[in-house]
Amino acid sequence: MINTDPAVHAELDVVSSWIAHYAGLLKPGAKVLDLACGGGRHARYLADQGHTVLAVDRDPDSLAKIKYRLVKTLPLDLEGDHWVLPEAEFGRWDAIIVTNYLYRPYLDLLPTLLEEGGILLYETFAIGNAEFGKPSNPAFLLRHGELLELAQKHQLHVVAYRDGFVERPKPAMVQSLCACRGAPKIRHPLQFQA
Repeated sequence: MINTDPAVHAELDVVSSWIAHYAGLLKPGAKVLDLACGGGRHARYLADQGHTVLAVDRDPDSLAKIKYRLVKTLPLDLEGDHWVLPEAEFGRWDAIIVTNYLYRPYLDLLPTLLEEGGILLYETFAIGNAEFGKPSNPAFLLRHGELLELAQKHQLHVVAYRDGFVERPKPAMVQSLCACRGAPKIRHPLQFQA
């Protein structure tokens, strides 16, 4: 069952509280990749924080909605046979942001695209979400602990992780990860409040 309530859809355009909170770890003027950015809610937010943001999505109509001079957009199919952002052209990233998107063939690539000290902020739907609507196909749902396993496999330092039910922006089962390549440079303790 898909929720058609306009208030819920308006909330989905709001920046994720997880992303907003842990974006505070990014170094000033960070080079950020917003992968599968949709309408660019996180790209705009991060650009407003003074970061250089490349927003990538395969839907040119979604990218056209961004219309934000501080965000560079790039229409690319992220699910082709080959990774489409060559490191030689784009380099490594200080942060990679992924929300509400999962394409497993390139999941293991993401940590390798981070600079030393770079942050991976990932949040998407998890097994059990079918109870609350779409996505419900297991191909688009993280297995329990999957993001944690990704971080461990690539020796990322896990700053924060959760796997379970959230009420906002809509009831769902999600997994969220904030992980750093190398030791994080945290100046103050972070307490996350959903």
